Amino acid sequence: MRILGIWDGHDSGVALLEDDKIKFAINEERLTRKKLHIGFPYESIRKTLSYLKLKPTDIDIVAVSGLQLSRILARQFPFLDEEFYKFRRRKMDKPIMERERRFLKYILAKITIKKFEPIVEHQIRKRLKSLGFSKDVKIRVVDHHLSHASSAIFTSGFNKSLCITLDGVGDGLSGTINIYENGRIERISEMKEKDSIGLFFEQVTTILGFRELEDEGKVMAMADYSYPIEDKKNELMNFFEVKGLKLTSKYGTIRRYVELEKIKWRTPMEMFAYMAQKTLEAKVLQFFKNAIELTGIKDVCWSGGVASNVKLNRIIRLYSGLKRWFVFPQMGDGGLALGAALYVAYEEIGIKPKRLEHVYLGLDYSEEEIKNALAKYSDKVAFEKIRSPEDYAADLINKGNYVFWFQGRMEYGPRALGNRSILAPADSEDVKELLNIRVKRREWFQPFCPSILEEDSKIVFEDYDNMPDRFMTMTYMLKNELKKRYSPVSNVDGSVRPQMIGKDENKRYRKLLEKIKKEKSVGIVLNTSFNLHGEPIVCSPEDAVDTQVRTKTKYMIIGDYLVSLK
Repeated sequence: MRILGIWDGHDSGVALLEDDKIKFAINEERLTRKKLHIGFPYESIRKTLSYLKLKPTDIDIVAVSGLQLSRILARQFPFLDEEFYKFRRRKMDKPIMERERRFLKYILAKITIKKFEPIVEHQIRKRLKSLGFSKDVKIRVVDHHLSHASSAIFTSGFNKSLCITLDGVGDGLSGTINIYENGRIERISEMKEKDSIGLFFEQVTTILGFRELEDEGKVMAMADYSYPIEDKKNELMNFFEVKGLKLTSKYGTIRRYVELEKIKWRTPMEMFAYMAQKTLEAKVLQFFKNAIELTGIKDVCWSGGVASNVKLNRIIRLYSGLKRWFVFPQMGDGGLALGAALYVAYEEIGIKPKRLEHVYLGLDYSEEEIKNALAKYSDKVAFEKIRSPEDYAADLINKGNYVFWFQGRMEYGPRALGNRSILAPADSEDVKELLNIRVKRREWFQPFCPSILEEDSKIVFEDYDNMPDRFMTMTYMLKNELKKRYSPVSNVDGSVRPQMIGKDENKRYRKLLEKIKKEKSVGIVLNTSFNLHGEPIVCSPEDAVDTQVRTKTKYMIIGDYLVSLK
């Protein structure tokens, strides 16, 4: 059975299942080049079908997520998506009624009625018809948080699990607690939009002058630069209360925004970020602890936008009482398409949880396609085929260079994991600064992250738990004696968000790390996403060469070719 999963909201995308196998997954931003694209994923559907050599008639069921009124209105009036995109990313002048726009969004986001389902089916069917799908194609609408939960449950590999979802708001809810046992998902608790701790953190992000739904990680990073304050003096701590399996907010969404503005007015930026991060950690940790204690289930998986806070994830890993953990790597709304498809597969054919081994689920390109792309830029770049690209790249990195690295199938999710990456020495502040100035242009307080050989993790991290993190969803603390050496890939407090490479995965990338290890004693590199700040990760060879030319980057290795500027 082939199931096509679709999400057409913020960070829209597509996933395709054949029975219980994930055959393809991509987000629309990679194709339209609009970061966190919002709107129906026409290009993603076209690419999915063409890549897998399928016709619309080969799809048995279309699974779609999104029942809330705001989504239905945007499907009916697509200009609303474009306006919201410009507003959220600050691609327009500041509107006169900026706060009121946000408040209207909060109001619309909480309105969800089950009776909307036929409307959603009609809207999706109309768009699919324009792509050649039959007017009778079977469509299933899946609840937002059920999609998040399914994405984590069915990729965790846990036969019995506790699954927690937390995000801003989706289909009127901000979080759920679920049990998967004996082949059945049971929701045992849910939180309304009013009680959203994800929306709280989004509001803090906005008030600090960053872009909501995009820059929450900057708030997390900035928090490290504050003078610490005690929890009892943190004014944000009393915004939320955890009792049993419920996390509740003292204020409604709009009142909370107003109260946050008042506190920010008299609080330095770094301290406000610190207060928000500590509140998030304290309340969510207690929420997880209660759920684990009350259910007795210690294999825990989680998803939803809050799961992108990797420092929170570390607190949960260490102090919640769990035994085994799994964070779905495309944890935000960009993962809803796959989650909806997995849920329909569970209902239709009874799929079981299976560990997600990798996320190389996107497009790849033939040698001929790579050569054709390079030929288009022949006046700007020179290229030659090389014998061992991984050895060549390792040598360049060991000599103090950064390298654009483009290989195989594109990663699914927000992280570059060795196929669309920029690589640099993990122990050189000078190269890191050069890379940031010329290419990445990140804020001064944002750290870079490393890829590391799995077997070297215990050498480098003091709290490694022998459960390798393949997907950069978790932080670990550097050992004290290594904090100075690896400061280019760590937060100021010594925490690191690594990708750990096992012996049987991404063999070309692993060989590169093994070559680094021969000279540096540890197989570790700085690995950041192959893109300019504010742009999506590169998808095609054309995207890659264009980025090299625009940034005047000396070296790129794409497939088996070394590309250098003329």
